[in-house]
Amino acid sequence: MDTPIHVLKRQNKKRIRQALEPFDREKLHKSITVACISSGAPTGQAESIARKVTDEVLSWLEKRPEVTSADLRRIAAARLKTYHPDASYLYENHRSIL
Repeated sequence: MDTPIHVLKRQNKKRIRQALEPFDREKLHKSITVACISSGAPTGQAESIARKVTDEVLSWLEKRPEVTSADLRRIAAARLKTYHPDASYLYENHRSIL
């Protein structure tokens, strides 16, 4: 990726402005790995799935200099569903599950 990608974080009641932060590949990879492990995948399989999904999301991001965190989560969950539907559900709904 030549152009840096920025993620528009969702608005919080305490913050009036939405914040932009640089896209972090490792943060995405780690969150997908955790979702896979939480849904019963062995660590090696979780890492492999996370690598594949992260690569697919990066491909989707190539022509987008800015995305919302909601779009990023939606696309990652859709790609993850191909490899591990249970992990995809956890990943997409993690805020409502707690």
